[in-house]
Amino acid sequence: MSKTKSAGATKLGRDSNPQYLGVKLFEGQKVRPGMIIIRQRGTKFLAGKNVKRGADDTLYSLKEGVIKFSTKRKIKFDGSQRIAKTVNVE
Repeated sequence: MSKTKSAGATKLGRDSNPQYLGVKLFEGQKVRPGMIIIRQRGTKFLAGKNVKRGADDTLYSLKEGVIKFSTKRKIKFDGSQRIAKTVNVE
């Protein structure tokens, strides 16, 4: 009896599906309520005016309008600062 399986039974070939993260709608584009603007892991982009953050950190619009991106300084709890990118719908 052979200890190994027959030829053709490979142990490779298992790969996970892509996550399709990133910016879906860019600045100046029109958006309707509920449309996904950014899919992300963590808060790389913060939700601004008329934008909400979903359970998986996805940003989506609450109102109809035009997308605007901006940056602002965000102070952390330890006193350090970071430049945060915010997404607004106006």
